[in-house]
Amino acid sequence: MRLLIVGSLNGYVSAAAKIAINHGAKVSHVPEIDAGLESLRSGKGADLIMVDLKLDIVKFITALKNERIATPVVACGVNPDPDRAAEAIHAGAKEYITLPPDPELIAAVLQAVTRDDLHVIHNDLKTKQILTFAARIAPSEANILITGESGTGKEIMAHFIHQQSKRSERPFISLNCAAIPENLLESELFGHEKGSFTGAIARRIGKFEEASGGTLLLDEITEMHPRLQAKLLRAVQERIIDRVGGTTPIRIDIRIIATSNRNMLEAVKAQEFREDLYFRLNVVNIHMPSLRERPGDIEPLTNYFIQKYCELNQVATKKISSAALKCLHANDWPGNVRELENSIHRAVLMAQDDTIIPEDIFGINGPAQIDTSGSAPILVGRKVSEVERELILHTLDHCLGNRTHAANILGISIRTLRNKLKEYLDPNVSSSQL
Repeated sequence: MRLLIVGSLNGYVSAAAKIAINHGAKVSHVPEIDAGLESLRSGKGADLIMVDLKLDIVKFITALKNERIATPVVACGVNPDPDRAAEAIHAGAKEYITLPPDPELIAAVLQAVTRDDLHVIHNDLKTKQILTFAARIAPSEANILITGESGTGKEIMAHFIHQQSKRSERPFISLNCAAIPENLLESELFGHEKGSFTGAIARRIGKFEEASGGTLLLDEITEMHPRLQAKLLRAVQERIIDRVGGTTPIRIDIRIIATSNRNMLEAVKAQEFREDLYFRLNVVNIHMPSLRERPGDIEPLTNYFIQKYCELNQVATKKISSAALKCLHANDWPGNVRELENSIHRAVLMAQDDTIIPEDIFGINGPAQIDTSGSAPILVGRKVSEVERELILHTLDHCLGNRTHAANILGISIRTLRNKLKEYLDPNVSSSQL
C-alpha cells in the first residue's frame, strides 16, 4: 500500500503518515499538486492520495482525469469550508477527512483501497494445506490464478506468494481491474507517451513498469474489457508492452498473479474472457475456500481482529464469550473474512465490559443469516428496491454508519453506495443511518 500526501495538511502530515505506516502503508510526501503529478507520472506510483483542501483539488483531480491516472483521492482539511469540501467530492474525491486525522477513519479509508492485514491468520487444516502448496510454488516464475468468493483473502494470498518468492525484495504492485473504467485502465496498465491523447502532457509510467523485477497483481481480471485482454495477452506471453502512443516495445520482468471471484470457465464459454489468456494466467490455480468451508479459521481470526481493533480504538483488551463464538460458527458469513472483521470491529465498540457477547456482534435480533425456523426468508412479492433498501440500511447499522465498511460488505463502491442512499432513503430516515 503506497500513500502519497500532497500539501501541508495544516502541519498534520507526520500524524497522518504515522497512522498510515502503522497500517502497513509506505508514505511519500510532496508540497504541491504539480510535484504530486510528477511523482505519479514517473512510476513512483501511489494507491491512494491524500490532498490538502487548501490546495486546488479540483485542478489536481481534473489533471488526473485528463492524464488517465485513476488513483483515488481523499480530501483533508481543518475546520473546512463546506462548499470547498462539497466541491472536492463533486470533482471526484472519494472521501473527506477532517484534521487532526482520526485513526479509525484513516484505517477504514486505507482498507477500502487495499488490505492492511497481510498475515494469513489460520488454524483450519484446509487453509494450512493451501498455504503449504502456495509456499511450494512461490519460488517459481509461473503465473498464478487465485479464485474464490469476495472477501476470502485472495489479495492476502497473493502477498504471501510474493513474500515467499525470489522477488520478495522487489515491488508488489496491485491493480483492481473492476474499479477502473476501460478508458483509464489501458494507461494504468501500460502507461502512455506525451501527446498520445488530449491531456497527455508528459510521459506516464504504467503498472507493468512500476512492478519491474517484482510482482504484478491483477485483481478481478475477468472484469477487464476484451479489447484490453488482447493487449494483456501479449504482455503475459512475450513479456513485452507498448505504452499508449508508443512506438518502441518495452521488455518487462515481472511475475503475474491474477484473481477472480467468478467462474472463469463459464466466463470463457460466454466469450467474456479470452480462452488463450485464461490458459496463460492459469499455469497454477489456487482456490480460496469461503469462510464457512474453513470453520477452524473463525476463532483465530476473531481473536486477531479483537486485538487489532482494541488497540486501534484504544479500549481495554476484550475476550469473546463461548456463546458469541458459537454464534460466529453458526453464521453463514456471505461476506467471508471481510464481513467477520467488520462484525468484530463493531463488537469491540459495542461491548459494555471485557467480554463480547452475541448481542454485541449481531444486535438484539441475533445473526441475520441464521434461520431458526428452517424456512426461507419472505422475499417473493417484494420489490427489488425494497429489499435492496433494507439490505443497505441494515448493513449501515451493522457498521455503525461507516459507509466505507458498509460498501466493503455490500461489494459495491463508496460512490455506488452514495447513489443508492440518495435513491432509496426518504426524509424521515434518521441522520445516524446516513
